[in-house]
Amino acid sequence: MHVYGPVGSYPVASTRAFDVPDALPATLRHLHDALGVDRLVLVQPSGYGTDNRRHLDAIADMGRPARVIAALRADVADIELDRMHEAGVRGVRYNIGHAGAVPLSEMPVLAARIARLGWHVQLHVMDDQGRAPLAEIESTLRELPTDVVIDHMGSLRPGDGLGQAGFQALLRLVNTGRCWVKLSCGYRMSALSPPYEDMVAYVQALLAARSDRLVWASDWPHVSFKGSMPNTTDLLDQMLTWVPDERQREQIFVRNPETLYGF
Repeated sequence: MHVYGPVGSYPVASTRAFDVPDALPATLRHLHDALGVDRLVLVQPSGYGTDNRRHLDAIADMGRPARVIAALRADVADIELDRMHEAGVRGVRYNIGHAGAVPLSEMPVLAARIARLGWHVQLHVMDDQGRAPLAEIESTLRELPTDVVIDHMGSLRPGDGLGQAGFQALLRLVNTGRCWVKLSCGYRMSALSPPYEDMVAYVQALLAARSDRLVWASDWPHVSFKGSMPNTTDLLDQMLTWVPDERQREQIFVRNPETLYGF
């Protein structure tokens, strides 16, 4: 998930694609108390560019173990990488389709530098042009010296079927054992209401491939979304439909994140 604001203390990047209201750590902490979330991962959003202060500062306000996924340029100093690791950073995020995103061409360079820390590369695909970005860069992702985490199930289109090129590339990557997938953002992809049953076939295919490489994410506070806004409780409850097996849900909610984020 992400936090935002107050803007006077944490100004947004000039390259941002959208504005967001404050989504403060205190609000997120209250939500997690209600949901019973004991540990969390704060992900640097595109709106802050490579200024990671908002999320690094939020760790102290959360009152529970937290990790951060940062956005960095490839020329970041080693001493800064070490400082961030001590602070709780465990990965670097790239975006396809976001204004002002760090160039994807830097990804192999920085991946080679963060491998020594055990960090991973996280990739958010946002493409509305009918392309299959994951399939296009599959070979690049395979060659990285780090694990890879794919946001939001690759932002697949449920109506395009299990055979769509992007999803098949995702399955191949997961089967390498070095790729993880976030079961999240069904509300952005599905044409249905919660629990987004048109996503079940895709989740089941991922479970059949590597259930030990899946994690859940809420994507709170659901910014830049013009559809029917879900309750975060719905996004938690959907997992009863997506993953009916209780042992697999425990794996996805608890054991897999322990491995991935080093909790």
